[in-house]
Amino acid sequence: MDELAIFENFSIRRIYDKKSETWFFSVVDIISVLTDQKEFQKAKSYWSTLKGRLKKEESQVVTNCDRLKIKAHDGKYYQTDVANVETIFRLIQSVPSPKAEPIKLWLAKVGHERIQELANPEQALDRARDHWKKLGRSEKWIQQRMMSQETRNKLTDYWKDHGVKAGAEYAALTNIIHQEWSDLSIHQHKKLKGLESQNLRDHMNEAELIFTALAELSTRQIAENMQTDGFRENKSPQKKAAKSQKMPEKN
Repeated sequence: MDELAIFENFSIRRIYDKKSETWFFSVVDIISVLTDQKEFQKAKSYWSTLKGRLKKEESQVVTNCDRLKIKAHDGKYYQTDVANVETIFRLIQSVPSPKAEPIKLWLAKVGHERIQELANPEQALDRARDHWKKLGRSEKWIQQRMMSQETRNKLTDYWKDHGVKAGAEYAALTNIIHQEWSDLSIHQHKKLKGLESQNLRDHMNEAELIFTALAELSTRQIAENMQTDGFRENKSPQKKAAKSQKMPEKN
C-alpha cells in the first residue's frame, strides 16, 4: 500500500523514509497529474525539458530532487527522480496547471495520514477499505483482499529473514509464483486487464485473489519445510507450490 497513492485517476509512486518520516514522490508521476498526461513517456519528456530549463535558471528544485529505485509498471525497480512534499510544492509553481492547488492539498493530506498511521496502523487498513469501497468492491471482495495481503506479508517476512533482497528479487519470485498458477506473467496479466502502474491485486476477481493467496501460502509452507535461504534456493518452493494451486482452465 505504501508504494502507490491515488490522486483522481492517476497512480503516484512514492517511498516513505522512516528515519526522517518523509514521503518521497515520483516527480514524473506528479508531472503526469499536472499536465493531465497519462502516457508515461510524454510525461517523462515534459519533465526532462522542464528539468533542463530549471537547471539553466539555477533553480533549487532540481538540486533538491533525489534519485531512488522505485517500481515501474513492468514490476522492475529503476532509478527515478523523486522529491519530498516541500520540493514538489516548489516544482508545482513551475508548471501552469488547474490541478496545482488540489494536488497541493492532497500531498499535505497524504503526509499527515502517514504520520497518523505510524501511531495507529488500523488507520491504514481503514483507508484501504475506503479506497476499495470507492472502487465499488463488495465486502466479501474486501475481506478476501485483506486476507490475501496478510498471506503476502507473511511470505515476504520469510524472504526477508532468509536472505532474499527486497525489490528486484521479491519481484522475480512473485512473478514465478504468479506465472505458475495463472500461466501469465504479472506484466501479461496487467496488460490483459488494461492496467499500467496500478496494483494488479486491486483489480483481481475473488477467484484470482484466492488462487494468489493459496499459491503464496503454499510457497511459504514449503520454504519453511525446506529451510530455503537466499534467492536461488527460494525459486524452487515457488514453482512447487504454485503448480499445486494452478487455476483451472475455463471451458
